[in-house]
Amino acid sequence: MRYKHFKNADADISALTVGTWGIAGANSAGVTWGDVDTEESIAAIRQMIDNGVNMVDTAPIYGDGHSETVVGQALKDGYREKVYLATKFGSYISHYTGKSVRDNKYNSVEREIDESLARLQTDYIDFYIMHWPDENTPIEETMAVCNMLKKKGKIRYIGMSNSSKELIQEAQKYAKIDVIQPPFSIVNQSERELMEWAETQGIGTMTYGSLGGGILTGAIRELPKPDPKDMRQVFYPFFKEPVFSNVMELLKTLDKIAEAHNVPVAQVSINWSTQKSFVGTALTGVNTPAQADENCSAFEWQLNNEEIALIDSEIDRLNIG
Repeated sequence: MRYKHFKNADADISALTVGTWGIAGANSAGVTWGDVDTEESIAAIRQMIDNGVNMVDTAPIYGDGHSETVVGQALKDGYREKVYLATKFGSYISHYTGKSVRDNKYNSVEREIDESLARLQTDYIDFYIMHWPDENTPIEETMAVCNMLKKKGKIRYIGMSNSSKELIQEAQKYAKIDVIQPPFSIVNQSERELMEWAETQGIGTMTYGSLGGGILTGAIRELPKPDPKDMRQVFYPFFKEPVFSNVMELLKTLDKIAEAHNVPVAQVSINWSTQKSFVGTALTGVNTPAQADENCSAFEWQLNNEEIALIDSEIDRLNIG
């Protein structure tokens, strides 16, 4: 496993983070990643940690708290002491409307932290991350509650996800921002400029969507039938035309590189992302211990400059990312 230094947090973080959205099961709106097995999920998380991963990421909105509960179980038996734990606040599914709600108000965040701590069976969160901006709450108010939680020892570091450079700069007036969590992968480089800026600020980056919702694993080769309950189709644009066909064309190049190195194609994407200096750690979801081993083995080899150039040229040719 490789590690990168998060300057503001003064922490060495593994190049991979355990992403736990995929093990959340269905939320109250019935949208899901598919069937999950709690015992397998726990085993997969622990296998990632045994392979040197020292960051676990979750959120209360994932399965209406189920993901946090599973993570809490996985981090028993001494595993909590081996990792930095990240969770989020300010985003949940309304049980009344079934729709996503964003609420970063002081009182709401103060309530959320205690609920997360209970589900995670811990007395502190390492990285507490604002999940989405809330246009109805001043960022000064949100940072005030984060600073309060930090003083109380309930959190150690403050982060922001899905946020613009301008909002992060505004937040920096009121609090120390230690980490951001934007999307980034071979098929989505929309936040590259933000991440390059964050690197100059000493802000660590945790990238999500590292495998494009699973499309970069190579396991999906046919266009899925439209399904409003399929989280991949709801959240990611890669499962609709014409993007899907372009990604399939890109996979032909990734397949050849994977074959040359005798590795699964998912490792090519992980390798490509984590070689970028502005990528601190890449979130990857795992459902089984075998998947954990496969992802972590991505650091046993490295893409060469010619392969990176080939991938980049195909990204440009296909207008992906």
